[in-house]
Amino acid sequence: MQKQSVSDCLDPFIELCKKFDLKITPQRCAIYKELTQAKNHPTADEMFTIVKKEFPNISYDTVNRTLLTFAEIGLVDVILTKGGPRRFDPDMENHHHFHCIHCGKIVDFYSDEFDNLGIPDHIQDDFTVYTKRVVLNGVCQKCRKKKGFRDHGIAIQNKK
Repeated sequence: MQKQSVSDCLDPFIELCKKFDLKITPQRCAIYKELTQAKNHPTADEMFTIVKKEFPNISYDTVNRTLLTFAEIGLVDVILTKGGPRRFDPDMENHHHFHCIHCGKIVDFYSDEFDNLGIPDHIQDDFTVYTKRVVLNGVCQKCRKKKGFRDHGIAIQNKK
């Protein structure tokens, strides 16, 4: 398998920026490059820390606004977690997430069964659905193994 050059990886990014009339700045390219290499669904703060090494004068606001712009044009997905910061997912392929409510870790997983879940008629009638993503909330194996960890569970009420 031939290794892609950095410019090859940036080609789709550059084309999308042109499509949406966004300036192609070195800062935007660096944020995109670092984001696509991330494996952990980074926060804006984590991205700021990484990009600031290359661009010491870049502001947190610039990084955050750039990530949100990337989400608006479809380069990344925003993952919202209860009580946690926004996380950014550069993997735009169809997949699902497991979110550990103890440590905050988010893990991608793939499932044909979840991919093939039907959309209720009342949703299809009222909305146009473009993507489906299932998010499972629970406790990861690492957290369950921690000494003194007690799973108190979450009260869930069934609505009928």
